[in-house]
Amino acid sequence: MYVPHERELLPHLSLLLDQALQSGNPRAAAPLHALLLKAGLLARFHARLFLCYAVASADGTCSPCTASSAALPQMPLPVLSVECRRLLFGATRAPISRRAGFLCMHGLGLPLCSYALCSAIAAAVAAAEEAAALGMQAHAYTVKSGWASAVFVGGALVNLYVKLGGMGDARKMFDEIPLKNATCANTLLMGYVNVKLWPESLALVREMLAAGPPPDDFTLSAALRIRSRASAPPGEPIEEDALLLSLLVEMYGNCGRVEEARRAGTGREDVVLWTSMLNAHSRNGQFPDVARTFDEMLAEGTPPDGVAFVAVLSACSRTADLAGGLAYFQSMTEDHRISPWPEHYGCVVHLLCMAGETKKAWELAEGGGTAGGVRVWGALLAACSELGDVEMGKRAARRALEEDPGNVGVYVELCNLYARKGCGGRSSS
Repeated sequence: MYVPHERELLPHLSLLLDQALQSGNPRAAAPLHALLLKAGLLARFHARLFLCYAVASADGTCSPCTASSAALPQMPLPVLSVECRRLLFGATRAPISRRAGFLCMHGLGLPLCSYALCSAIAAAVAAAEEAAALGMQAHAYTVKSGWASAVFVGGALVNLYVKLGGMGDARKMFDEIPLKNATCANTLLMGYVNVKLWPESLALVREMLAAGPPPDDFTLSAALRIRSRASAPPGEPIEEDALLLSLLVEMYGNCGRVEEARRAGTGREDVVLWTSMLNAHSRNGQFPDVARTFDEMLAEGTPPDGVAFVAVLSACSRTADLAGGLAYFQSMTEDHRISPWPEHYGCVVHLLCMAGETKKAWELAEGGGTAGGVRVWGALLAACSELGDVEMGKRAARRALEEDPGNVGVYVELCNLYARKGCGGRSSS
């Protein structure tokens, strides 16, 4: 009886394993496993056999823990982690492979990064009938592991719920992202548009104009679609037109065409339009023009809101205009009866530091601590980083971390401060 030599078996087994992986056949893992054991070649092919079992686990044929422990008892966890990541980030990026990578890493207790979670959520979106179950599993892991606040993971979850038609869940997920970008906002916006929730769509666009994230050309196209499809509520066509004009001003400002932005917003007494113009000047580094435009708004009789004051106070801090910034801050409370937000305190704290009044900045941060918390101390830390004041920066970082111990931005800013001063080996304690 002819027994094939190991060198003859190797190319055939390798081809069989590759075909099993490419086809995603969940029944191929067990017979190949038996064949490798008989040939004594398990150690040589254990990584690819693990991938076959992983695909089987994604198909529901077996559990990831059972498959990996049965097939690869000698395979160390670091190697398992690498092979799972091959499934998540491989060239094919087929949904079943990405589901396999996520399920195996989760089942084996291996840590997943934000990129791995985004890939798994994307696989859930493409998984049709399995999307809800896999998506809920990925969402639960992000909450448990602390990744839910990451903008890319949160944006992927917003997209998942939009695809599933759960706009309430999508909005809730969107609200839980602390630092949003235009991509996740536009994902939610298009979800509203697709199911014809026109009031919610308009409210989101107004929210982006007032408090961010800054809209982009995709937002403008969505707003034009809303305006053309939705019936204007009685008595509100002017407000909707002002909304579209504000988006045009934002778009021109993003492109650096500030004069066109001014012309687009001329002649309308609307605080959102004025605020968009303030942002256009600020985004292009024209900080003195921000203050002049703000004064024009007051002269035209348009009452400012809190967002407009953030823009003008931020511009004053950029130019170290201490007298002007303090006057605006005082006017906000005394003349316009607007209670300061954390962002207002942060702007004035930064302004005082840039003007050399670090002691007064610290006193204001302590006085506004209950109102501002980590944002105020973070602004003070950022100013210390620009000035190179390590000692005050360390104290500000300590106070910020007392308010929010898990705030990654504080650690990053503190590292930047140490790097600028050449003391990278020191800790913040």
